[in-house]
Amino acid sequence: MTRILGIETSCDETAAAVVDDGREVLSSVVSSQIDLHARFGGVVPEIASRAHVELLNPVVAEALVEAGTELDGIDAVAACHGPGLAGALLVGVSAAKAIALVADVPYIGVNHLEGHLHAAWLEQPDLQVPAAVLIVSGGHTMVVAMDDLDQYRVLGQTVDDAAGEAFDKVARFLGLGYPGGPAIDRLAATGDPTAIAFPRPMRDEAFDFSFSGLKTAVVNHVRHNPDAEVRDVAASFQEAVVDVLVGKLVAAADACHAKTMIIGGGVGANTRLRTRILDAATDTGREAMLPSPALCTDNAAMIAATAYRRLLSDGPGDLGGGADPNLRLPGR
Repeated sequence: MTRILGIETSCDETAAAVVDDGREVLSSVVSSQIDLHARFGGVVPEIASRAHVELLNPVVAEALVEAGTELDGIDAVAACHGPGLAGALLVGVSAAKAIALVADVPYIGVNHLEGHLHAAWLEQPDLQVPAAVLIVSGGHTMVVAMDDLDQYRVLGQTVDDAAGEAFDKVARFLGLGYPGGPAIDRLAATGDPTAIAFPRPMRDEAFDFSFSGLKTAVVNHVRHNPDAEVRDVAASFQEAVVDVLVGKLVAAADACHAKTMIIGGGVGANTRLRTRILDAATDTGREAMLPSPALCTDNAAMIAATAYRRLLSDGPGDLGGGADPNLRLPGR
């Protein structure tokens, strides 16, 4: 058995988890910074970094207690080393290296995006590959072909705004507050998704995404129609985003002959997106795996799970390696 302590500080969630053999989650603790950033309408990097410094030790201690273990029971320590906010990443990486040195165990740096790829296996370890995976969050929107658990190809990604970023910007314009994704999701449930025919950017153009123009279309529509029902605007905007996301995921599944469609990232908690992916899986005779919302958003369990596979395939990481805020997912 290999027990790994994972740490995640790539953005505004301070998280730690203990996972056995890359599959059994003994603990997963996440401390959110939403209240700290809400009045600014988005994440402020310096505030996020300072909060990580204050919160990380208590979060790690809580994760160890919940797992019923101590540092001498840990076989390796992992941290997300990119992509993300530079200062925030450095807090987690520095802490993980220090803990690894004190405990005399290996350190493993983990790609945040690769973590999202492996999150689904924590809840359903018998998922079949090849799989098509949609990673969609505030900072990333991409579709990935997983030919095997350690073999994947980036088929397409956003050329401008990520979907989650578009949700936040539209929510801010509509006065719905931060974070925008959950606010639009709640309001859209009471609106008419067919009320406004917003564009579906790049829907028929390979696997890349674009949401900047859609965001602008929402702004222009509201300015020209100030009496428009906000709930209908939210529902119509959300439907446009979901149409594009689901269409690209199905096209990717067709292209790589995937048996399974998987979602990862914070926007994966969106209720309309989850419903549409389940419907698409039924229509195409595939299995859909939608991780629980806690595993869609940033968490350290996915970091520990991915670290287990990296440790098996690559061995211990380099204590001299730093954080890379622009780290890319291998394969493109």
